[in-house]
Amino acid sequence: MNERGTCERKATRFDVKSLREDGSFEGYASLFGAEDLGRDVVMPGAFRGSLAKRGPRGIKMLYQHDPNEVIGIWLKLKEDLRGLRVEGKLLPDVGRSREVLSLMRAGAIDGLSIGYHVVKARADAKTGLRKLIEVDLWEISVVTFPMLPEARISAVKTMRETNASVARAIRVASLIFKP
Repeated sequence: MNERGTCERKATRFDVKSLREDGSFEGYASLFGAEDLGRDVVMPGAFRGSLAKRGPRGIKMLYQHDPNEVIGIWLKLKEDLRGLRVEGKLLPDVGRSREVLSLMRAGAIDGLSIGYHVVKARADAKTGLRKLIEVDLWEISVVTFPMLPEARISAVKTMRETNASVARAIRVASLIFKP
């Protein structure tokens, strides 16, 4: 919670690199060390406790932070060297999910935003930045306006494009790692 006792949200844009026909996608919900528009910086390890406590199914996927707009499920949430990597799936039986999928494919929506309570933070008086050391993550939303412009959902791909990408990667890997 912030000083007013309310929940906080941080949004990032995402590239829809792998928005699949079945509504599954991946990207970054947060990037470590990147200053967002609210002058906050999420530090590595900030999500560790929440992820251990709740797991992917305990973190809700919402549309525009609206608790009445559950649009999917998170399949994987993992901190890596870059940030909080997410893999989720929009649920096709939910009307809003079908709309969101269409908007994502068109590039009209490309933001992810985290909803959380601050557990531990440190303010830097010199720079004015707040470093988020530990947060209690409770939801990740697909949003229109993100706070952290560098993180995105990836690019919209059909299964044919995904298969072609995998084939290219295998060809490149075989050239690089020739015995």
